Amino acid sequence: MLYLNCDYNCGAHPAIMKRLEETNFEYTGTYGIDKYSESAKQRIREACGDPDADIFFLIGGTQTNATVIDALLKPWQGAVSAPSGHINVHEAGAIEFTGHKVIALPNHDDGKIRPHELEEVFRAYRADESRDHIVEPELVYLSFPTELGTMYSAQELTAIHNVTKKYNGRLYIDGARLGYALGAEGNDVTLEYLAEHCEAFYIGGTKVGALFGEAIVFPHHGAPEHFFTFIKQHGALLAKGRITGLQFDTLFTDGLYEEIGRQADALAKQIPELFVKYDKGLLAVNSRTNQQFIIIRNSLLPQLSEQVRFEKWGAVDAEHTMCRFVTSWSTTQQDIDDLEKILATIAD
Repeated sequence: MLYLNCDYNCGAHPAIMKRLEETNFEYTGTYGIDKYSESAKQRIREACGDPDADIFFLIGGTQTNATVIDALLKPWQGAVSAPSGHINVHEAGAIEFTGHKVIALPNHDDGKIRPHELEEVFRAYRADESRDHIVEPELVYLSFPTELGTMYSAQELTAIHNVTKKYNGRLYIDGARLGYALGAEGNDVTLEYLAEHCEAFYIGGTKVGALFGEAIVFPHHGAPEHFFTFIKQHGALLAKGRITGLQFDTLFTDGLYEEIGRQADALAKQIPELFVKYDKGLLAVNSRTNQQFIIIRNSLLPQLSEQVRFEKWGAVDAEHTMCRFVTSWSTTQQDIDDLEKILATIAD
């Protein structure tokens, strides 16, 4: 069976497992107050070009989004998102559970936010004489890459940043799959860029080779007051924090984080090419990252599902379904070669 349905359904990168084993019997501080977490923070600060960045390690993506957004917003404020944004679709109302509304912008096939539509949300709120009865748009949420694997250019992010700052808002980037964006062909966004254009962003570990864990970055000492305590209140603080710190220390040694992204992206790029080659599907979204969306005839899905794990994303019409195929650190060229053999043999 080929597993191309997820980028966190396997263990962890061997380099991480090796270091965890090597340090297993060491005694260190707890809750992330240890030498490995401090080393990881320093490596991330260097990668971001920001020696003053405040960095915290949390246990997962949903906990990170809910904790950070709640900490950055006042009770009457909300987060603006693309309709396909993770906080709007796949986090079970975690943001609303903290008391903040998710304000969805108009939908676009590429999953991106449009600056002029974002500006209209800010403008309309300020122009409304009844705004005291309305949730105030304050934080702009986007994921990089998007939920559809698409990429923002630095120019696009700058335009969004400019609109956000014009209305004194805050830009927050969900980086659950950030490694796959940084390693993507043609990408011109760097960690240094993010540190200069965001109030906060997180570096995803769970989906980019770690057992678990995310690193939230607040550039220029921008962390909310008592954020450590806030993490604990939200149930997102790991007692054995050194395990998360050590993982990020490993990921940010010798360029491993971006290397994982580049390799997975390169393998993912071959997937739509194979479906087109064997007339088994059409590319649905122009993604340069590790998520690929293919429109497949429903008649082929049973046979394909017997040999490949993938995700049925949604019906296109009565005869076709859009399906998601995902690569990760554990995907190999042999996996892609095996997919080709399967596509070559399943019935037309």
